[in-house]
Amino acid sequence: MALQGVNLPLAFNGQEAIWQKVFQMFNISVADLNNFFGGPAFLSWSRMGNLHGWGGPLPQSWLDQQLILQKKILSRMHELGMFPVLPAFSGNVPMALKVQFPSAKITRLGNWFTVGSDPQWCCTYLLDPTDPLFIEIGKAFIQQQVKEYGRTSHIYNCDTFDENTPPIDDPGYISSLGAAIFKAMRSGDDNAVWLMQGWLFSYDPFWRPPQMKALLHSVPIGRLVVLDLFAEVKPVWLTSEQFYGVPYIWCMLHNFAANIEMYGILDAIASGPIEAKNSDNSTMVGVGMCMEGVEQNPVVYDLMSEMAFRNEKIDVKEWITQYPIRRYGTSFPAIQDAWNTLYHTVYNCTDGLPDKNRDVIVAFPDVKPSIFFGLKRSISGMSYSSWKSLKRASIKEHRNSFDRPHLWYSTSDVKYALELFLVNGDELTKRSTYRYDLVDLTRQALAKYANQLFFKAIEAYHMSDINQAIFFSHHFIELVNDMDTLLACHDGFLLGPWLESAKLLAQDAEQEKLFEWNARTQITMWFDNTEIEASLLHDYGNKYWSGLLKDYYGPRAAIYFQYLIDSMEKGGIFN
Repeated sequence: MALQGVNLPLAFNGQEAIWQKVFQMFNISVADLNNFFGGPAFLSWSRMGNLHGWGGPLPQSWLDQQLILQKKILSRMHELGMFPVLPAFSGNVPMALKVQFPSAKITRLGNWFTVGSDPQWCCTYLLDPTDPLFIEIGKAFIQQQVKEYGRTSHIYNCDTFDENTPPIDDPGYISSLGAAIFKAMRSGDDNAVWLMQGWLFSYDPFWRPPQMKALLHSVPIGRLVVLDLFAEVKPVWLTSEQFYGVPYIWCMLHNFAANIEMYGILDAIASGPIEAKNSDNSTMVGVGMCMEGVEQNPVVYDLMSEMAFRNEKIDVKEWITQYPIRRYGTSFPAIQDAWNTLYHTVYNCTDGLPDKNRDVIVAFPDVKPSIFFGLKRSISGMSYSSWKSLKRASIKEHRNSFDRPHLWYSTSDVKYALELFLVNGDELTKRSTYRYDLVDLTRQALAKYANQLFFKAIEAYHMSDINQAIFFSHHFIELVNDMDTLLACHDGFLLGPWLESAKLLAQDAEQEKLFEWNARTQITMWFDNTEIEASLLHDYGNKYWSGLLKDYYGPRAAIYFQYLIDSMEKGGIFN
């Protein structure tokens, strides 16, 4: 990160060990926290107050090891001249706190991205920032971090309202919330600066100008910095008068859930930060990357990391001609032509939709084939208000929602780029970077072809052509197995390292089982998807990894197609 110019990195490891010590000061037992902390693969959502306990409980050895690791990370960050960002108290509390402090203003939040009766894992508890207890806990948390780490950069992240809408939209109340959150930070560190995600302003209609101003102006100017989290697609600075005068960082989100999909908006990356920086009354103070997963699309991150050092827009057409030389150490005309083609197709998504890979292989539909046609909106493209409506819908309604995967370019252009990539394969085959790109590009082309095969099978179902339905179903399954073999050609696309790295953290057989369960669940079902409790996030963390296609996605598709064929042979209704 230091080599790429990153000087404000998040440093969130080990915070559960800190919270354990802090909550014990408020008479919360270790057993109570077992139902509060999420598992290792779900800590991001647990920390944000989206869910609690799912994937846990965390072993004490995990808490202790992570705290040791955090101290090493912080020491190295300071040594490199970085300013690590530590977490602050957002109001997310264990249920037991309500028992200990019955008069405290603690609210049980609704189900988060979940449908069903009453999923226990997604109902979290939020302590109102205006309650005096909020200040006490917030102060204790920061003081405990300073005690453990010995020093701080005075910059703290807090996202109380991220996908958790305030109960009242009165600007005065909103202002009191923001002021209380900052007061809690400042009580523990008088020089505190609040770093806040601006994600809430990009999706939630709750945040109209009065409410947005109330929150942003509840903190002295200069003591709050906002991350314009999704600026490459939906820059909030443009519609908010530069966050109403509050400093902000222009950020690229780019990737959701660490999905593997060739995607990018290189033109927006090459120009967006410069336009923001040079705009009238600009309050932009930096650029950032806020992806949910980084191990994909190297070209996007190569370009984005340059923007911290640029004062003028980059000519991407010129930049992309030099990219293969940097990437492979050498270049050839065919390779340069291939990258130019990719720049104008997969890496220039111009329809304004974010990346959310819904390829059929890795996000196989669990809906009736009769509703595949005529749907206008995919789940991934829904507005937040639509999401909230869907959350209240029944399981049946949810599972009747599917649309064709997002595609903004001609697949023939990508196949042409792949042909160009293969022209100089013999000369470049020893370069790991070339092999990675070759496998990824081939995977991209085959994944889109698989989508076509699936819909041809569904069309055959509607035409009552059982022979064609069988043909395309078998072709689909064969393609999945072929792709599994393809992905095994590079260690960047293997399931094994993900599972083994999780198991290696274990200190006994019980922990190994827990950690492996976390690793497997996060990239597959993600959540409990029974008829009682079902998350809209199933397949959220999907991956094109060798091992996962052969052992999970392929067999799952085979089950679906078998139901399809059986319903045609027996003349029954598709289940």
